[in-house]
Amino acid sequence: MILSFSSYSQISFEKGYFIDNTNQKINCLIRTVDWNNNPTQFEYKISEKDKFKKSNLESVKEFGINGISKYIKANVNIDRSNEVISKISKNRNPEFKEEVLFLKVLIEGKANLYQYLDTGLTRYFYKTGNSNIEQLVFKSYKTVENKIGKNNQFRQQLLNDLKCPDFKMSKFKSLGYNSKDLKTIFTEYSECQNYLLNYFEPKQKRDIFNLTIRPRLNSSSLTVQNDGFTSKDVIDFGNKTGFGIGLEAEITLPIKKNKWTIFIEPTYQYFKSQKSINNVDVVFSEELQSGEEIIQVLNADGIIKVDYTSIEIPIGLRHYLLLNSNSKIFINASIIFDLSTKSSFEFNTSNSPIFKSVNIESSQNLAFGIGYKLYDKYNLEMRYQTSRDTFYKEEFWSSNYKTFSIIFGFSIL
Repeated sequence: MILSFSSYSQISFEKGYFIDNTNQKINCLIRTVDWNNNPTQFEYKISEKDKFKKSNLESVKEFGINGISKYIKANVNIDRSNEVISKISKNRNPEFKEEVLFLKVLIEGKANLYQYLDTGLTRYFYKTGNSNIEQLVFKSYKTVENKIGKNNQFRQQLLNDLKCPDFKMSKFKSLGYNSKDLKTIFTEYSECQNYLLNYFEPKQKRDIFNLTIRPRLNSSSLTVQNDGFTSKDVIDFGNKTGFGIGLEAEITLPIKKNKWTIFIEPTYQYFKSQKSINNVDVVFSEELQSGEEIIQVLNADGIIKVDYTSIEIPIGLRHYLLLNSNSKIFINASIIFDLSTKSSFEFNTSNSPIFKSVNIESSQNLAFGIGYKLYDKYNLEMRYQTSRDTFYKEEFWSSNYKTFSIIFGFSIL
């Protein structure tokens, strides 16, 4: 299901355009893709009802998604020297190779800034006036002392070409080879020249924090084992249906177009049942007033009652997959900490005057969910919890408690 949803969720088209080799501009719908690397092709369709087509470097000079991104075809010299320490070259100078690439436009102004990403490789290019597009040179290399040196030639390139009375030498000396530093200096240069700027970055509205009320329908099961039991004596309380409610706080992470979030969701849940036992040996430990601990074996007939109420606290990671502008699906995983409140596991035996009880204190367990969100306000989730032991601090007792939940959500913030 996750793989199917993931595949489907990527088929989203936005208004855009492309310019072919005859300089004809075609308005169209372009498939939005989270390109981790600069593309060599793209998919488009002329209208919503059309089948999509593909175009590539051979037939297109430029393409873009309105208000989000722009790519231009350029014949450039690029240095692909490896930055992995074990593969770094001893040559300080860039090793250029001529290639035809789609470059991503970051800024258009008095000087233009471009970016090229390929697996493990980041390169920036620039253009001033009527000059050709050139790579801003940065390269790591091994020195004769077998240390790692840095060729920061890009600083000298920009010092030579970005002239502004306000720019001091120190500005270039501290300049980093990264998108943030380079966009800043290219912006300041165009502003210094009173030149109108064009930015090509998606303007996303990001809800950093969400608060959601989440009632749910739980289907829970509990089996209990004692060291005195034989295999046929395992107590199975069966599946019980119950209600729960949680309050989820979700924080959006500023990565991957805000598609990753972390969340915490304190949740009230309960499980109540009883079971008859007949001729079952039960092992207990009991502490005497003297502080001495003794072990007892009780042959029991009677009723065992469980009343398990707790506050679960899932802490997890969630990933959203876009379906369209109004809806998305999500998958998540979490670890659950369980705080038992007023819970009891008690039994009264008809063949013994001794009334026994066992403390309920649960171990952590994991949960996995898949869901759907509409208008960033309503959501529906199916969640499965792995088994947890409600007696993990008891010496002679163990249990398996599992839950499957259908969760409804309504965001209030």
